[in-house]
Amino acid sequence: MVERWDEDGLRALRGALHAQDGVALLAALRSGPEREVLQLAGDGVAGAAARGLPGSVETAALFLGALRERGFRGDGELADRLRVAMGDETIRLLRPLAVDLEMLAMLLEGDPAGSGGRLDLSTGECWPAFTDELGPGPEAEEDDDPERWLYVPALGSRAGYRDMELFIEEMEDAALADRLRIAVGGRGAFRRFKAVLAADERSWSRYHRFRDERQRGRARAWLAEEGYCPPITFRVEPGSGSYPPGPV
Repeated sequence: MVERWDEDGLRALRGALHAQDGVALLAALRSGPEREVLQLAGDGVAGAAARGLPGSVETAALFLGALRERGFRGDGELADRLRVAMGDETIRLLRPLAVDLEMLAMLLEGDPAGSGGRLDLSTGECWPAFTDELGPGPEAEEDDDPERWLYVPALGSRAGYRDMELFIEEMEDAALADRLRIAVGGRGAFRRFKAVLAADERSWSRYHRFRDERQRGRARAWLAEEGYCPPITFRVEPGSGSYPPGPV
């Protein structure tokens, strides 16, 4: 395993997830440390394990160990998902909903004064609150249907601030960490933090992976509290036969 992810490795990983290609996903995961992409790739690994792809159970076990060690919010829910995929029938099943965790995180972590939104339970689409101000759509009569829509609250920036603090604690560059601790004090902390970190490209990229992982985990945890989980569907090559398609 290489020590860190580079752009090519991340591009291959995201490409495999987008293509719903389990074989390519397992190969791409050799490009960097799994701890930095657990929430990003975890559903794909669960899908691969449920299909019995070669090497998937071993990868799922590595993910489980890393999730237990890391312990971010949402890591427990993802660990349960992996255990179900590996055959544990004692874990409560959640309803699959094709939601983009990154989009959901944007709604959840917006400004409480004017953000938040709704989640379409029929499609998994996330609708920011401001879209309601653009006028009624073709399904306006169903806007208040609790069977169709799930309200998404905006919880503010406190969790994002904690992300910066935790990232600073994990930094190996003591001098840069000291500068960042000063930057996050008082008003304008996010702006100053980004200005200081932008000077170090490697740390800048690592912070974004760290932040994105934590945001996805928080979105996953909130979704699980509402009784849902994101599905994963694998593309099956013609003639492969061994791994039936469908959501997990």
